Amino acid sequence: MNLLINGENSAARTVVLAHGAGAPMDSAFMEQIALGLGALGLRVVRFEFPYMARRRDEGKRSGPDRPPVLLDAWRRVIEQVGTSDRLIIGGKSMGGRIATMVADEQNVAGLLCFSYPFHPAGRPQTTRTAHLGTLTTPMLVLQGTRDPLGNREEVETYDLSSSINLHWLEDGDHDLKPRKASGRTHAQNIEEAIERAAGFASAL
Repeated sequence: MNLLINGENSAARTVVLAHGAGAPMDSAFMEQIALGLGALGLRVVRFEFPYMARRRDEGKRSGPDRPPVLLDAWRRVIEQVGTSDRLIIGGKSMGGRIATMVADEQNVAGLLCFSYPFHPAGRPQTTRTAHLGTLTTPMLVLQGTRDPLGNREEVETYDLSSSINLHWLEDGDHDLKPRKASGRTHAQNIEEAIERAAGFASAL
């Protein structure tokens, strides 16, 4: 499995990040997060699910793999990176969601999810939260307040495990991007997310 690594190998914690459903591990969002966390003293490892690796090799777009394949990819990369009790796993949207499904079984130190997809776009009644009620791994979610896959008003009604903490990025969408009228910039939200994520990782 091909990996992208940022930060020092001697870092106390390694953060393994998976991409979202539609963009690869070297997308602008993933690149900003990885470089930012690496600059704050963390070792950051990125990988791609099989369907995205095939897209890179073959140039043909296809939808995400089925959940068993995605779950197996996470298990394989955790084994490849090693020392699970020093690992924080997560990622952007779908990548973070799949990480939450293996975190407890893999005994990782923590979960770090950027823009968790609490429900499909336009279908708030179809939640993806059942397993989050019993999660024991410490988890931080960095979520835009107007994320169409789980905004603040919706998420605050969910019955989530006490191990889950949410940090809200003002007026952010699914890429944490605010509207110009909000007075916030995308760069500010990304920087705030990185700083919160690094603080969470350092405290574990």
